[in-house]
Amino acid sequence: MPLAPLLARLAALAEAGGEHMPLCIRARHEHGVRSIVIERPTFAVLVEGRKHLRLGASETTITPGTLFLLPHGGRIDAINTPDTGSGRYRTVMAPVCAEVIEAARLLWPRPPARPPELPLVTLDADLLRPELHAWCDALEHRRDGAARGAMAALLIRLCELGHDWLLAPPPPSVTARIRAMVAAEPARDWRSTDFEAELGMSGATLRRRLAAESSSLADTLAEARLGAAIGLLYTTDWPVKTIAARVGYRSVPSFVRRFVERYGMEPHEVGNA
Repeated sequence: MPLAPLLARLAALAEAGGEHMPLCIRARHEHGVRSIVIERPTFAVLVEGRKHLRLGASETTITPGTLFLLPHGGRIDAINTPDTGSGRYRTVMAPVCAEVIEAARLLWPRPPARPPELPLVTLDADLLRPELHAWCDALEHRRDGAARGAMAALLIRLCELGHDWLLAPPPPSVTARIRAMVAAEPARDWRSTDFEAELGMSGATLRRRLAAESSSLADTLAEARLGAAIGLLYTTDWPVKTIAARVGYRSVPSFVRRFVERYGMEPHEVGNA
């Protein structure tokens, strides 16, 4: 059975948007991005166009109908190329929440092992066709609980295919906890005292912990805000000025400068205009 109906179904749900829906990563022009941090385990299906992906020493080129897995804590480089016929690049992406991972972990019969090197995994989406259709069914009927159950079933199927590392708890990291807090409210005027209160540590201890992770509070704040920005650039048609404000930048030139330093391209080069 051809995959086209499943891909169209996934794309329609992502394009519709809304809470609990997958994201639709779109572009009209070929472009490359570098060092994007993966905050949560994520699965994605390429619907249209082509993607070249690099994670550590591994790299691959992905074509439509391929499901690929992005591991928590990974840093990826990518080149996204629109389809030569339609002129569009589209990927449906679904970060997996902690509650779904925990549910799948309880159902999986053995402890998952986190590999020493994060893997770059691609699969034919046809291998997960029943699970993906069940997930789409739940999303289309706005059955959020059933959608989470379907996502857990999809994770179990990935474990059966040899990828139970997806269920391994991430190593504790102050940097990751701060990034998650900022990503939830990127426009907030975050202060060190906010994180000290949430993490239960003094300012000096917070600085020491971040330094031990080769980071700093300023760098972590900027990374989280810019990560939120690139997500908005891919999934909306908002102007750069609006996106800069949404992620906590009062100055557009400052936002553009930091974006270029971080990703190696200007915001408008994402190409949704």
